[in-house]
Amino acid sequence: MKTAVSSRTKTKLFIDIVIFAGFLVAWDPNSTGIAVHEWLTIGGIAALVVHLLLSWNWIVEIGVRFFGVLPPRTRFSYILNLLLFVDMTLIMFTGIMISRAVMPFLHIPVQHNPLWRGMHDATANIFVLLLGVHLALHWAWIARTSKRYLIEPIAALLGNARLQVQRREAKP
Repeated sequence: MKTAVSSRTKTKLFIDIVIFAGFLVAWDPNSTGIAVHEWLTIGGIAALVVHLLLSWNWIVEIGVRFFGVLPPRTRFSYILNLLLFVDMTLIMFTGIMISRAVMPFLHIPVQHNPLWRGMHDATANIFVLLLGVHLALHWAWIARTSKRYLIEPIAALLGNARLQVQRREAKP
């Protein structure tokens, strides 16, 4: 059972890193170009689905117990995650409605209504705020898991490489 939990935790960490890195790259379409911005977002949808599936048991369990007895932090986390989901859905929907790369590539016509652009920008800015709160709320898990599955293994690899170099240098 511990191996299954460990594997699931590693997968969640990897997916979360991919989502966050993709977000950082896609955040400013002026830096990456609109095509990269849009295609990364499409790829991000798949990563977000995996993230939700990995958390599905928690989502269902807390959803069923939401109006019962729950620690305030858990209730807050659930509401925050729900807001993130709604906000990301709006970002993606409005992004599709103003698409200049993906939808034309797929030969799907879209109307470039300024309302969609305004909603896209507003929901993207709200997302940054919600993401900051989400990261702060889960920072202990992020730090602990990153240390265990990233920093310590890399340090061990570097330590072993250094030890091997020292052994080679010590040979006559």
